Amino acid sequence: MSVFDGLRFRRGSSPIHQLDPRAKFFYVIVMFVVAVLFNELLPLVVLFLIQIPFVFVARVQREWIRSLRGAAFLAIIIFGFNFLFTYLSGQYELSYVLERSFAMSLRFIVLVESFSVFFLTTSPDHLGLALEQSHVPYEFCFAFTTAVRFVPVLAEEAQTIMDAQKTRGLELERGNFIKRIRNYIPILIPLIVNAIRRSLELAEAMESRAWGATEKRTNLYVLKLKKSDYVLALLSILLLVLAVYIRLFLPVPQLGVVLRI
Repeated sequence: MSVFDGLRFRRGSSPIHQLDPRAKFFYVIVMFVVAVLFNELLPLVVLFLIQIPFVFVARVQREWIRSLRGAAFLAIIIFGFNFLFTYLSGQYELSYVLERSFAMSLRFIVLVESFSVFFLTTSPDHLGLALEQSHVPYEFCFAFTTAVRFVPVLAEEAQTIMDAQKTRGLELERGNFIKRIRNYIPILIPLIVNAIRRSLELAEAMESRAWGATEKRTNLYVLKLKKSDYVLALLSILLLVLAVYIRLFLPVPQLGVVLRI
């Protein structure tokens, strides 16, 4: 569950924390698009390295590393499936299969890395306010920010249930793959029950405060784009333009043999 630590906001006063959520979200979307554009390993390595300075400037290295460590299991699964199906096709050399599989895993890591930096440095309140000022209906803003708040809470609750079940003799790591999946049933049932109970409590709290009784809402803060936000947006646009140009007009070097004739 450590991957969800990268979705929990950490208060700070770094320059990354002070950026407008809209500028940071635009940067994340650009990273997502650029990562999807390339299937080669080299550009994805560059994308991974580009984001490391943001992590150190924001001073969230520990949480960022924990989120990547949690995502490593899924990255290994992605590598395994890509290696298996690409190699069994019989059309590619082993070096290319390895590079392609590493690239697909690294693409997933890059996406987790960028979204982790975004959520670690962006307050849910400011994120909801940014969505409102972007003319997104308040109902959708509230639903999105509530989900962002509750995902880490549910992950922590799941870890607590797992620890409690282990003390009662539940062995999650033993047995074959099907056996391990069945072992998680005693984890999922109380987790789902607690999630439903928590949602009902939230609904009752909203009704007691007359949520949705008026369409006119006011906010204590108003987000304004600063010079640093425009700089980040400009750098994101330049990165996107450069990536599209490279994809269309320049050959991306491969570390392996592309296709066996």
